[in-house]
Amino acid sequence: MIVPSSTERPLVAVVLAGGIGSRLYPASRSHRPKQLLSLGDGDDTLLERTVSRVTFADDVVVVTRPDFADTVGEAVPGATILVEPAGRDTGPALAYATHRIGERFDDPVILALPSDHHVDGDFRTAARRGAHVAAETGALVTFGVDPTRPETGYGYIEPGRSHGDYTEVAAFHEKPDAETANTYVERGYYWNAGIFAWTPQAFRRAANGTPLAPLFDALDAGDPERGFEAVDPVSVDYAVFERADDVVTVPLGVEWDDIGSWDALRRLLPANENGTVVAGDAEAVSLDAENNVVAGDDVHVSLVGVDDLAVVAYDDRVLVVPTTAAQQVRDLVEKLDERGEF
Repeated sequence: MIVPSSTERPLVAVVLAGGIGSRLYPASRSHRPKQLLSLGDGDDTLLERTVSRVTFADDVVVVTRPDFADTVGEAVPGATILVEPAGRDTGPALAYATHRIGERFDDPVILALPSDHHVDGDFRTAARRGAHVAAETGALVTFGVDPTRPETGYGYIEPGRSHGDYTEVAAFHEKPDAETANTYVERGYYWNAGIFAWTPQAFRRAANGTPLAPLFDALDAGDPERGFEAVDPVSVDYAVFERADDVVTVPLGVEWDDIGSWDALRRLLPANENGTVVAGDAEAVSLDAENNVVAGDDVHVSLVGVDDLAVVAYDDRVLVVPTTAAQQVRDLVEKLDERGEF
């Protein structure tokens, strides 16, 4: 049951910067995570762009793992850096941040977002609207994006009853196959952007009895290390949102992309006369080759008689993959990680 609240509360933005972004290998590596890359327009890293996007908040907290703490702090010196004891996916990271922010602020509202998304438009208005809904209703808020295509790489939000500024969530749906994705778009489902708003009270209430409960018990006892050891890696979607009763969605209303794989660059960057997109410090020459993606660090790539490939070269690594199989790079990284080569 949604509990009304009329308390005016400070807004704290929590930026998640502890992931790797394995589908963007080899630009993204164990020592160089995706959020510290400069992809798309401009020289700023994805993390820097994200922090700049939420400067309207009363405080910006960047959550990261110990391995990235120094480089993340150097990238965004104006933000508060919160180092989680270990990388355990978004569920434990956001539980830890929620607990710590609840200790520092008087009845805050938390706006949680990844550090590696592309956003173009009036993010501030939508974010403030979602934060207001979280404060006034006591519900967990997830921001939905109106789909521009039947995308198989995103999860979906099935909307329920509308309340004006927000809509109840009828169900969450995992990444679908192509036919199902087309059905979701036709039915008016949203893409799940992985951007959320909640109050600490609402999040803790929803996390009770979930895989995050042992972590909160340990945090209350002042032992975060024990808490992280007690939980397995789990997303906040699975641990909390898919189990909770009081979940609503607010339209994000901006151009959005998670830049999750190399084919995403074709949506963000202009193509040359051959339909090929070039990113990073790379050059490309094509002969009877069209609609490719080339990215790299000080590399020159020649393409002859090939279409719809991603050719990526960073450090001493080269990746060649059909753009239709770009999501499978994650499986490759798992194999490389097992061999100690990631």
